[in-house]
Amino acid sequence: MTYAMSEALQTAVYQRLVSDPEVSDLTRGAVFDSVPDPAPDLFVALGPEKVRNRSDNTGPGASHEFRVSVVTRRQGYLAAKLVAACISDAMIKTTLTLSRGSVVFLRFIRAEARRDEGEGTRRIDLWFQARLADHTTEQRIRNFE
Repeated sequence: MTYAMSEALQTAVYQRLVSDPEVSDLTRGAVFDSVPDPAPDLFVALGPEKVRNRSDNTGPGASHEFRVSVVTRRQGYLAAKLVAACISDAMIKTTLTLSRGSVVFLRFIRAEARRDEGEGTRRIDLWFQARLADHTTEQRIRNFE
C-alpha cells in the first residue's frame, strides 16, 4: 500500500479546478483547499479522502475516494448545480498529470445535495474515485537492487 501519491493527487485536482475556465468563471476563482473566513457566497472546497491499498503484481497502488464540495449561501441550488456539473466535466475530460505516480482511472462515484440550516448554506458534495499506480516506488526499488 502507498499513501505517497495523496499530495500529488490533491495538487492535480486543485490545479485542474482552478485552471478550468467554466469553474473559474462561475466561482470567480473561489476554489480552496482551506476556506478563508469570511468565505465567498459561492465556492468550491477540496475535502476529505479515503485511501485503500490497490497494489498488485504490477506494483504499488492505491484507490483514493475524495470529495469536492460546492457551497453557497445563495437561495436555491441552481448556481451550485451549475458549478457541480462543470466540476464533474472538468475532472473526467482528460487524465490528470501527477507529480508522482499516474492515474489508472478516475471516475465520478456519487453526489449529495443538502441544506445546512445551522450554517445557512446549501452544498453539493461530489465524490470521485482515482486509482493510482506508484511507478516512482518501483523505480526506487530497481535503483536500490
